[in-house]
Amino acid sequence: MYSDTGGDGPAVVFLHGVLTNGSLWDPIVEKLRGRYRCIVPELPFGAHRTPMPDDADLDLASLAKMIADFLVKLDLRDVTLVCNDWGGAQLVIAPGGSDRVSALVLVSCEAFDNYPPGIPGRLLCLNASLPGGTFLTAQLLRPRLIRYLPFTCGALTKKRMPNEQFMGLIEPLRHNPKVRRDLDKYLRSVPAKQQLLEWAEQQRAFTGPVLIVWAREEKLMPPEHAERLADHFENAELVWVDDSRTLIPIDQPEILINHLERFLARTTGI
Repeated sequence: MYSDTGGDGPAVVFLHGVLTNGSLWDPIVEKLRGRYRCIVPELPFGAHRTPMPDDADLDLASLAKMIADFLVKLDLRDVTLVCNDWGGAQLVIAPGGSDRVSALVLVSCEAFDNYPPGIPGRLLCLNASLPGGTFLTAQLLRPRLIRYLPFTCGALTKKRMPNEQFMGLIEPLRHNPKVRRDLDKYLRSVPAKQQLLEWAEQQRAFTGPVLIVWAREEKLMPPEHAERLADHFENAELVWVDDSRTLIPIDQPEILINHLERFLARTTGI
């Protein structure tokens, strides 16, 4: 499943993280759609409504390859790949090996060996290792008092989503066992840190422009990783966003749009 604004403009593909879906990017897509072809795949991270096939491999490397294959299937070229929370954009270029990505935008996301990120990430993985643990996670996130604690979603945003929007994200996880199975597959297959660091080293070969947009008040994605990424890539720019945590598209969408528009104008000429 994916959404596609269509058109002849340069392709921009947006990737989301665990327990979010493509709606994360709605304000950004709405602003860019007149000039760019905006494509938002729904990734199997617990808020997806269409389960994956039973035999699908959903480990980190397989998902990166899946996205690389998705770019081929849609015959997308010179893609700007935008990623928030999940570190998948970096993995699409290595080990995914996609030659269809010409530019990266990394928005407060996992990097290097920061998988899973912070206490909330580790708790998700721990729950996924227990029978019924992911179902329990979905139920525990229903009460607003628990939802925004520092070890749950409070580490992700400073703003609180409208209740209807948040409940829509966790509804598939609460009601569909195959959606829970998909998320469990991913959470139970975290690569060894040495493997993650080897992949990160491979990513140095990417020579396209990279925009790194990082929240100053990050709780899950260390600010020093933003600085490391800026040194890591040959052609990188780092910008900081105030009054935000990881989900910058929710906390500061207008600021993110401004940075994206400037970057895309420079890299695509539009």
